[in-house]
Amino acid sequence: MPQILETVMLVCFGFSWPMSLIKNIKAKTAKSMSLKFIILIILGYIAGIAAKIISGQINYVLAVYVINLIIVSMNLAVYFINRKYDKISCE
Repeated sequence: MPQILETVMLVCFGFSWPMSLIKNIKAKTAKSMSLKFIILIILGYIAGIAAKIISGQINYVLAVYVINLIIVSMNLAVYFINRKYDKISCE
C-alpha cells in the first residue's frame, strides 16, 4: 500500500510538469520561471531515486521518479533556451 500511495503522489506531481513544460515552451521567456525552484525539484527527485536504489526497492515507483526527473530536466533546458530568447528581445 505505501508504494501505491507514493506512486499516486508522484503521478499527481508528474501531471503538472508536462503542463509547465508546454507553457514554458509557448511563452518563449524565462521571466515566469525560477531556476532555483527547478534545481530544487531535480535534487528532490534525485534523492528519491537514490533512496529507492539504496533501499533495494527497484520497482515501478522508481520508474515514475525517473519519468518525472526527465520532464523536470526538460523544463531546465527550456529555462536556458528561454533566457536566450529574453536576451535577444532585449537587444
